Amino acid sequence: MPTDCISYQTSGYFSKLMQDYLDQKSELKPLYNHFPTLENFEKQIIEKQANFDNANRIPLVESLKKQYQHIEISDATNQNIELLALSNTFTITTGHQLNLFSGPLYFLYKIISTINLTKELKLKYPTNNFVPIYWMATEDHDFEEINYFNFKGKKFRWNKESTGPVGRLSTEGLAEFLEIYSLELGSSTNANVIKKLFEDAYLNHKNLADATRFLANSLFAQYGLVILDADDANLKRAFIPYIKEELLEQTSFKAVQETIEQLKDYSVQVNPREINLFYIEDDLRERIIFDNDKYEVNNTKMSFSKEEILSLLERNPEKFSPNVIMRPLYQEIILPNLCYIGGGGEIAYWLELKSFFEAVNITFPMLLVRNSVLLATEKQGKKADKLNLKWEDLFTKPADLVNVITRKLSAFPIDFTPQKEILEKQFEYLYELAQQTDKSFTGAVKAQEVKQKKGLDNLEKRLLKAQKRKLDSELQRVTDLQFELFPNQSLQERQTNFSEFYLEKGEQLIPLLIQKLKPLENNFNIITI
Repeated sequence: MPTDCISYQTSGYFSKLMQDYLDQKSELKPLYNHFPTLENFEKQIIEKQANFDNANRIPLVESLKKQYQHIEISDATNQNIELLALSNTFTITTGHQLNLFSGPLYFLYKIISTINLTKELKLKYPTNNFVPIYWMATEDHDFEEINYFNFKGKKFRWNKESTGPVGRLSTEGLAEFLEIYSLELGSSTNANVIKKLFEDAYLNHKNLADATRFLANSLFAQYGLVILDADDANLKRAFIPYIKEELLEQTSFKAVQETIEQLKDYSVQVNPREINLFYIEDDLRERIIFDNDKYEVNNTKMSFSKEEILSLLERNPEKFSPNVIMRPLYQEIILPNLCYIGGGGEIAYWLELKSFFEAVNITFPMLLVRNSVLLATEKQGKKADKLNLKWEDLFTKPADLVNVITRKLSAFPIDFTPQKEILEKQFEYLYELAQQTDKSFTGAVKAQEVKQKKGLDNLEKRLLKAQKRKLDSELQRVTDLQFELFPNQSLQERQTNFSEFYLEKGEQLIPLLIQKLKPLENNFNIITI
């Protein structure tokens, strides 16, 4: 089958909230600023330009230059860093955890969506500059979420203790892990490229932040990607007034709670705490709690008076780390950002935040659902053609797909609807007859109708089951193909590491994705490689 796409809404893998957001349902419009269309970016540019503090560009450029000083930088990335000093430069941002060896495939799709959107914007608004930003989630501390990846159906896990921010975690001990993984890669030319990339990233850099920066830079530097580590004292200085307000007023908690009430018909992605900040230090990242007129650091003996914690904030803003509620605000204060690109879960929690942004007078960014992709080999495409399958068929739940294909392959219709219609007409006469007698006869007619319809339903199910047995070999080929494309009955992009496809496509993989993905089209892309 050729390259194809289906809408996010019909893929079956997006929540009701995301479907309604993509459909721009009126009840959700108060929860976002401008829906991401090429034309709407003009309004966003005007608003951000008027509201952004250009003084924050200086520490931004300084910090980026410092963070890049130990790795080779492309001309495109270097130019983009310099452009960030100019008032007509804006960013498009995506964020991602520091997953081991990049984690699942959608790491690539997030970044490519970001890069491609900046290209589209430059063509539409040539007097402005647009820089793609990858915000590394270096301050996260849930190592269990990122310490593994999947390759050819096997899970490779890095068993290591970690309690603090993952970006500061030492890469010591990864050599043995990489050696085991290398055996699975084989010895092809593309396999050797991957081995060297991962060795250079993880064995030649001391911590996970530096390793991830090197890896992402190696993959995307030629496209001008700028990689930012916000765990930075210089950058957090601009965030001091908002940290102070969070400590004293708990503005985010009040605003987000009100928004959650508006989302009561949906599953809420995150719930705010009264203080949405962590205390961060070396291998420690713990919540700050206000109790008995003291600011306490959870699971420690540390506590501060109001005066003490505000003094600490002025001296060492790097000791304060935003959680999932406050991090978006931090991002929009230090970046001249127009749009955040993320998965459905991320966009869902951003929708909880607009009232909070309004309360602190910061422009709310546009929210764009990242590109989603299903990669299929030519062999898999030919299998699908031979089985007379459409791509949308393969997105169906396994049990439903088997039923659909059984009906499609059957030499006769497995559908007793005509028989049920005949039955209904027969009972119409009996109901007319019942009207002329008493209610007890009407009840008997109804009971008999239900019984006979149920009997037809059971016969239809038995016939379907019998046909499944008869068509077992064809159905097995269908389910085998679906399980290849949807490992663990989940989206491939959430399961498989990019190295699995790099073995097949090599250095052509990323350029192919760059060519195919259109971030503003809101389609699930199926790409044959």
